[in-house]
Amino acid sequence: MRAVMTRVKHASVTIDGKETRSIGEGFLILLGITHEDTEAQAVKLADKLTKLRIFEDADGKMNRGLEEVNGELMIISQFTLYGNCKKGRRPDFLAAARPEVAIPLYERFVAECRAKGFRTETGEFGAYMEVDSLNDGPLTLVVDTDNL
Repeated sequence: MRAVMTRVKHASVTIDGKETRSIGEGFLILLGITHEDTEAQAVKLADKLTKLRIFEDADGKMNRGLEEVNGELMIISQFTLYGNCKKGRRPDFLAAARPEVAIPLYERFVAECRAKGFRTETGEFGAYMEVDSLNDGPLTLVVDTDNL
């Protein structure tokens, strides 16, 4: 499981040109899932990301966590995080999990974040989405469960 997480002032997603969901200050998380990922990894990744202390305190040090700033989460499924660009000019996505594997794990990750008490908005798996955000910092991290 791979997450690209950006600290944001706000983020929104428009789904199929119609419905818009939004958050205020918090994290925009693009979540990619591969074939071998498990529920245990979804739980571990949600725990890791929601406990990161990457908001500044009064001294300008990154000492505050999502909970301390009443932060919110926007979680977007992103199979392209497992794109392979080694051959040719068109990436392949063979390492990305098929929907029957990815959807339950994506939903478990979202449920874990919500269970921790964070307001959590999502995109829609498989839908065309326009994601808008105002990056804060910018501060962006790539977290892979293979490295946790």
